[in-house]
Amino acid sequence: MLKGFKNFLLRGDVIIVAVGLIVALAFSTLILSFTTNVINPIIARAQGGSSPGLGWQLGRPGNGETYLDIGAFIATLIYFLIFMAVVYFVIILPYKAYQARRGLTVFDDPGPVKTCPECLSEDLPAAARRCRHCGSEQALVV
Repeated sequence: MLKGFKNFLLRGDVIIVAVGLIVALAFSTLILSFTTNVINPIIARAQGGSSPGLGWQLGRPGNGETYLDIGAFIATLIYFLIFMAVVYFVIILPYKAYQARRGLTVFDDPGPVKTCPECLSEDLPAAARRCRHCGSEQALVV
């Protein structure tokens, strides 16, 4: 049992993905700092005045609990986009290239699809013989 676990852990794929995730988590701190210290002040300045950020006060002035902070949401969205771009370009693309050299296809584009004439589902693989939703027989598309 422990031998199988050891073999699983020492596979190249698992180690590559683990290292990639560790790098991505470390990089997320850098991106969070960028959005907090650079993007948030720019967004707050866009509203002008001495505003705490881009947004609206819904309750008593000065009550931070009732401040609708749109700027923080925009900064979080920017953080998410940057983080996902880093994951894609630093982890996914090299992993795809590594697996392609091994003769494996990962993260491939989905194949052609067809529409079921019975239930009108549009996500059936072109080679499907039965509909996965209603179970009706399908004509093979050539």
